Amino acid sequence: MQVKDNTFLITGAASGLGAATAERLVAAGGRVVLCDLSDAVEAHAERLGEAARAIRGDVTSGADIQAAVDAAVELSEGRGFAGVVHCAGVVSVAKLVDREGNPADLDAYNRTIQINLVGTFNVMRLAAAAMAKNDAGDDGERGVIINTASIAAFDGQVGQCAYSASKAGVVSMSLPAARELSRHGVRVMAIAPGVFETPMMSEIPDEAAQALAAAVPFPKRLGKPDEFARLAEQIINNAMLNGEVIRLDGGIRMQ
Repeated sequence: MQVKDNTFLITGAASGLGAATAERLVAAGGRVVLCDLSDAVEAHAERLGEAARAIRGDVTSGADIQAAVDAAVELSEGRGFAGVVHCAGVVSVAKLVDREGNPADLDAYNRTIQINLVGTFNVMRLAAAAMAKNDAGDDGERGVIINTASIAAFDGQVGQCAYSASKAGVVSMSLPAARELSRHGVRVMAIAPGVFETPMMSEIPDEAAQALAAAVPFPKRLGKPDEFARLAEQIINNAMLNGEVIRLDGGIRMQ
């Protein structure tokens, strides 16, 4: 599969990893539908020009994501949309028992699971159903799904029970989904980023961010969103990448 002349749906596309991926795919000659809850998604689509469309949407809503999928099919002008890069998600931190001895909030845990894990499943099921209708290309390929996991799926830290569990679920879905969708010619991959320069990272103190950057073996810095986008582009282009999770972390292993 090639990016050029193909159409892709990108969730979480208003900023960070999703926004960078949209920029890279448009630069490579692709078309993109940007889906995000933020108002900023519309401005980003305008900056990208005629090759981009914006859809305000919640990844946990079947109706919202179906509308985004329909927009991608329409933008493809009869070719069928070729792939989805699912970047939408939230970070949550909460100890099971806080300093005052209070238990963690169950609603907050459920919210993280709903957005990061159920939202991923929602995007996959609707995108796959649409891509399965595409005409088969080389090797019988009809589409590709790229999900965003996290190194927290493997190296979760204190306070990350909800986040780690949600991202571990994304990891665990990759292989069975790839096996199931192989009959439709749809590949499924996941990227597990380490510490990256995203709006989520800006929420932590500078001192903590610097400590995380120093913990990366090489290069000793935070990852750049375009490095995530470049890997997504490589996955799109390489049909043998399927059913796997790729750590993109500079070799860091969290303690």
